[in-house]
Amino acid sequence: MKADKDLPNTDPSEPNKVGSDIFYKVDIVVIGAGQAGLSAAYHLKKEGIEPGKGFVVLDDEFAPGGAWQHRWDSLTLNNVNGINDLPGMGFADAINMKDKELQANFAIPKYYEQYEKAFELPVIRPIRVIDVTERHGRFIIRTNGVQFSARGLINATGTWKTPNCPRYPGWEKFQGRQLHTGEYKGAQEFVGKHVIIVGGGISAVQLLGEVSKVTQTTWVARRSPDFRKYEFTPELGREAVAMVEKRVREGLPPNSVVSVTGLPITPAIEGMLKNGVLDRKPMFDEITETGVRWADGTTLDADVIFWNTGFLHSLDHLTPLKLMNDKNGIEMSGKLATQVAKDPRIHLTGYGPSASTIGANRAGRAAAKELIEFLEL
Repeated sequence: MKADKDLPNTDPSEPNKVGSDIFYKVDIVVIGAGQAGLSAAYHLKKEGIEPGKGFVVLDDEFAPGGAWQHRWDSLTLNNVNGINDLPGMGFADAINMKDKELQANFAIPKYYEQYEKAFELPVIRPIRVIDVTERHGRFIIRTNGVQFSARGLINATGTWKTPNCPRYPGWEKFQGRQLHTGEYKGAQEFVGKHVIIVGGGISAVQLLGEVSKVTQTTWVARRSPDFRKYEFTPELGREAVAMVEKRVREGLPPNSVVSVTGLPITPAIEGMLKNGVLDRKPMFDEITETGVRWADGTTLDADVIFWNTGFLHSLDHLTPLKLMNDKNGIEMSGKLATQVAKDPRIHLTGYGPSASTIGANRAGRAAAKELIEFLEL
């Protein structure tokens, strides 16, 4: 983390001390340095907000790259599900795009690192935000290091740090291994084991295809993905995003974009359908010591239960602000639905319609511009 002398000075004309803690005052704090956070930082600087004194970016990683640095080793530039250029510097300008076999968990963090340096963005790491509260009309950002006070907040924490693993009855009894997508490194770790892969999203299908090539698999999901024979176009993407956006503007919990678009039948999926790999079993009701059991008494033994059940939005640190409504959602407003309707000083990027690389990029720009305008900076 940067030394205290590199941090913005406090302004003695306003309260900057709570108890024994000194809070470094800025106009805007960006939490998270992934795609959305870096996009927001770029546009804040472009609009004239001074890096370091006007805004800072707090990141809990030890190095640039956001969630990409934790992706599995077999995910290469050849099969990654889309890389969107950050504003002002294209991915191809930083990384040799001809090498499609480069690991995504190496290439994309390298891109982010070059991006932060090129635009001299004020990213402070590693620093973890514990909670955000309000005092005297300012946000108090309490961390495991230096404390901050800000007039506005752009939250860009994404979802990677909050895996969603539904705790089925008997979870603690299972004597084999359980893991989530976020812990996966490669299919070779499962050789010789029977793996139950749980989930109906794109990650579950992709990793089912990968793991099934080296060992025995069983696919379990509440419902099968909506496989469609179509080419995914920008028009279809915009329609899907609009449907998700409608939900968050109504204060409802966001659905994933894939739940709206379905999954296009690629050559890889065609092969899996033909080979019976996508022979889905319904969701089991209970986990046993040696596997799983369905309601009709049918059992299945397995060595590994691999949960590809998605992620939740990492928003626990914002709990003191009481943004969630009784629908278990957050009502959003603003041009791209990044602005919290309850408190326009707060923007959530990577939430709802901006939960994609393209969406996060545009959301970062909208959040920066709208927040500057609202705060009259």
